[in-house]
Amino acid sequence: MRPLDAAPPSAQGKLADNVVHFARVLREAGMNVGPARVVDALSALKIAGIESRADWKAVLGSVFVSRREDRLLFDQAFEVFWRDPALLERMMHLMLPKIYGRGGDTALPDANRRLAEALLPQGGMKKAEEPGEEVEVKVDLTFSAQEKLQRTDFERMSLAEWNAAKRAIAQLRLPLPLLKTRRCQASSAGSRADLRATLRAAARTGGEITTLRRAKARTKTPPLVVLCDISGSMHRYTRMFLHFVHALMKSHGRVETFLFGTRLTQVTRQLRSRDVDLAVGRVTEAVSDWAGGTRIGACLGEFNLKWSRRVLGQGATVLLVSDGLDRDDSGNLTEAMALLKRSARQLIWLNPLLRYEGFEAKPAGVRAMLPHVDLFLPVHNLESLQAFAAALSGTRTP
Repeated sequence: MRPLDAAPPSAQGKLADNVVHFARVLREAGMNVGPARVVDALSALKIAGIESRADWKAVLGSVFVSRREDRLLFDQAFEVFWRDPALLERMMHLMLPKIYGRGGDTALPDANRRLAEALLPQGGMKKAEEPGEEVEVKVDLTFSAQEKLQRTDFERMSLAEWNAAKRAIAQLRLPLPLLKTRRCQASSAGSRADLRATLRAAARTGGEITTLRRAKARTKTPPLVVLCDISGSMHRYTRMFLHFVHALMKSHGRVETFLFGTRLTQVTRQLRSRDVDLAVGRVTEAVSDWAGGTRIGACLGEFNLKWSRRVLGQGATVLLVSDGLDRDDSGNLTEAMALLKRSARQLIWLNPLLRYEGFEAKPAGVRAMLPHVDLFLPVHNLESLQAFAAALSGTRTP
């Protein structure tokens, strides 16, 4: 293999410029790539050489990729940036206006919009307007940017939309219904008589009872337990929902969070960081099965066995975020869901598959889970999160 030092100085300079440009593209697409990593990448390429494309990709990937969920983005960026014409054409096509015909939407569902935006130059898609041409637009058929953001699926958001959604989620609040306790507090409009407070007041006035003191039951916010699916089909929705959970921990306080894919992991401590991006980054580092397989029944069974008595006391509400696609037949999902329902005061299932109008409970995992939930709602965009908060405040059941 030919080392990089053996190449002509002009070639070395061009390659260094391209590596810097490639790192800038990754950073614009949302990856954590700084100047220090660029220096490390150039040093590693000097040692590994530039003759083998596979080794070249492996060297850059080992330096630039620090999170599991960035691996797919890096692979796409490498193929596009280092001259794959077919994939580059598809990524550029993603940024063009969508054309709908009899065949439906022709846009590529798996293409990464954040990568496409990072590859395009600023203003590159602006179309020059011809002088004298007037365009009439019907105002009643247009949507504001905020309305569009509310309805955009988390999986299809661009980098700018993703950041705007994170800021909007930070302002959301979950109005959990308050629970009455056995303890009482003084209240002039209370429904029960407080004999102790009445006798204490009478003792201060010489033994005469002037006014009957009244009291009402104290209320408290119930604990919240979040169980999030991080399988390959769910990790993008879960990542955004973790921002919502982080906001809940600031306002609600009593929140326990667990992630499950092929195993169960508690991430409450990692989410307590003040900075939400740092907290989510620590969460992804703490789990070893991010964007992997799914064993819902086994993971819920482990939760019932090891954690249920610790965190489901005092009328806890459970939020289960999953698509219900269990790929493990060995775990008894029906029994695990039934036990989880008996242990919680309220079990709410948030499923991104409900965004499809023709959704039916055909998968075996969905059929096993559905009879044991109190609320079954979608969670795929900002509008669905707001609808979930509104439904929870009304405490309605299906």
